Amino acid sequence: MDKEKFEARFEERFRERYSRQILFGGVGAEGQKRLAAGRVAIVGCGATGSALASLLARAGVGTLRIIDRDYVEASNLQRQSLFEEQDAADSLPKAIAAARKIAAFNSDCVVEARVDDVVPANVNALLQEIDVILDGTDNYETRYLVNDHAVKNALPWIYAAAVGSYGVTMNVLPGTTACLACIFPDPPQGMVETCETSGVLNSAVNVVASIAATETMKLLVGGAAAKKLRKTLWSFDVWTNEHAEIAATTPRPGCRVCGERDFVHLAGEGRPHITMCGRNSVQIHERARPIDFAEMQRRLETHGSVRHNEFVLKFWREPYEMTLFPDGRAIIKGTTDAGVARSLYARYVGS
Repeated sequence: MDKEKFEARFEERFRERYSRQILFGGVGAEGQKRLAAGRVAIVGCGATGSALASLLARAGVGTLRIIDRDYVEASNLQRQSLFEEQDAADSLPKAIAAARKIAAFNSDCVVEARVDDVVPANVNALLQEIDVILDGTDNYETRYLVNDHAVKNALPWIYAAAVGSYGVTMNVLPGTTACLACIFPDPPQGMVETCETSGVLNSAVNVVASIAATETMKLLVGGAAAKKLRKTLWSFDVWTNEHAEIAATTPRPGCRVCGERDFVHLAGEGRPHITMCGRNSVQIHERARPIDFAEMQRRLETHGSVRHNEFVLKFWREPYEMTLFPDGRAIIKGTTDAGVARSLYARYVGS
């Protein structure tokens, strides 16, 4: 087939696939092409992140970079729309499972799966060459890090969260709107509601993801669509029907990030071990420690139950469960004490 015929056939297939979206005046044929050229990073592929990835891949966004440090568990299946029971049985990393599922329904979407945790040391590499960053994470430490990176590099990002029956989202357009630190100068202190303590409705997740995905489309389509971007912190409770909006039209005078450009989270000041949402567990960061899974399995077999695939190694020694990744990172389940987790890691992996 010559080049002209190939391009004509591709154009026909493209228009057929996205015909209902092209018919929508806010997108049109040119807007659809801009979506196809778009590059979006989704930080975290849990409930909100997987819904965002599914919506945007089906909408025709050309490249999705899905970054997630975690693996699929059975408790995820109630609300995390890209995963199946076999993914949980295999403890498949969420980024890998998401990429496989998206490839099955939109092979034209390029999915860059990154099984990693976004931290100050790698945030620049993980978020380079991206048009917009989306929040699918489960903790404020990562959100404030993304906010620092986005403001410093003038990259738009969309904050999104859901817990219980409540969801919240806000567009951050550096230099134009308020940033996360403008609205919340510091991360919440003390007890914070999580999926583990308060549960979460999949409907709340999908409401927030739908709003954030639509705002992403406006950003990528640009032009008149971008003028319709919401400039508020929007929240809605799907159970009580209570909703609110807080103005976020302009940066707050004196904001540490927007005004003073003091990026303390990028500098990694006081960064703690993070207790994972939905599990009684702690993550251990170990860089530049490549793990040979076959050798590690031989070492651990005398101490407990162990199995591995190409992505993760699972080790059980009651009452703990360790999930080890190829770069040396580990998730220790069965404790929220970083000292206990570190001790277990040192004992079985190395100090």
